[in-house]
Order: sequence, then C-alpha cells, then structure tokens
Amino acid sequence: MQHSFLSPKFDEFNDSNSPFPFESLDALLHYMYSMTDDPLADSGSKVVICRGNPEAKVMVVGEAPGVKENQQGKPFVGPAGQMLDKVLGAIQLNTETDIFISNSVFRMPPGEAGKAFRKPFPDEVKAYRKYIREIIRLVDPKIILLTGNVAIQSVLEVPNPRITRLRGQWTEQNGRWLMPIFHPSYLLRNPERSATGPKALTWKDVQEVRRKYDELGLGA
Repeated sequence: MQHSFLSPKFDEFNDSNSPFPFESLDALLHYMYSMTDDPLADSGSKVVICRGNPEAKVMVVGEAPGVKENQQGKPFVGPAGQMLDKVLGAIQLNTETDIFISNSVFRMPPGEAGKAFRKPFPDEVKAYRKYIREIIRLVDPKIILLTGNVAIQSVLEVPNPRITRLRGQWTEQNGRWLMPIFHPSYLLRNPERSATGPKALTWKDVQEVRRKYDELGLGA
C-alpha cells in the first residue's frame, strides 16, 4: 500500500500567501488557536490541539474533541483519555512525559439526532490534514499511533479505512513508524476479555509498540 504522507514538500507550502511551513510548534499553535476560517469555526466549539510532551518520541493521533475535550481544551481528557492513559501506562509510557497527543480534527463536530457531537466528515478531515502534518513535522516523533479510522484516514490518507484489518500493522515512512490501533472509546464500548477481543488485541499491539520503542533506543 502506497501513501503520500510526509513527503518533503506539501501543496500548502507552494502558496505564497500560506503561513506554512512554520518555524516552530509554538508558532503553529498560536496560529491554530486564532483560526477563524477552518471548517468548524462556526460550530461554537474550541480549538483543541494537543497535550503531553512535545519532545516525546511517541505521538498519538486521535479523531476529534468530544465534550470533555472541548471544555478543557485538551485532547483525550474524558473516559477515552483515561483508557488511553491506562493502555500506555501498561507498557510504562506516561502520557504526560513520554507521549505527545494530538488529533485529526481540531474542533468538536456539532452533534446530530440529539447527540452532543458526531464523527468528522471526510471533507473536514481533509481540510485539517495540513495541520496534523505540520504538527508531526515539527514534533518529529519516531513512533506514531493512529487511534481509529479517522486518524488513519487523516494521516495515511486511506479513504475508507477498516481499523479491524489495519490495526497492529507498521508502516515506515521517512524514518517514522506508524501503527493503527483501536480507539480507546472502542475499547470502552467493547469490554469483552476474550483472547480475540479488542482489549486483548490492543494489548498485543501495544506490546509490539514497546518492543519497537526499545529497539529504536527511544527510552535511552
């Protein structure tokens, strides 16, 4: 499978009026927190970008903010975030010191049919893609975990991804190792503990992440 992600030059850089590329992560964050013309700017929700350690060599890419994230202005701070902390903690990785966490879409998509929020639409994922690309370029992680289909769609540009088929598989690009894993919210919705259940498969996947982490000498 061939992907175009993380090529040296992006289309966004070719426009003389574009702010890309940014000189630093701080400059990018300042720009993003001031966005007014992004696809969800009229939704009334906050810009939610990142948490954790920007010097970390492991990065987690999520989907989009939920209610708790919109309230606190940080990704993965609700029940799914607590599950993420637990999963990564099981392989001795702390989400505040060893991990940098971001999203594919940076505002909470407005809810439908009585729900507080919805999954991002494909055109929203595409529109925000240049920002997650630039975050990755500036943070320069060596391992990137893609939680769920939206993150795969965003980062690997797979149009209709199936996490059940792609999870646990490494993709190496420009010296970075990318692996899709189940989104923590999926684990919360599927708590079964069978040997082939989502929790068991996630444990297998993160053990492989820890093996790669040690192989690359990232804990040294």
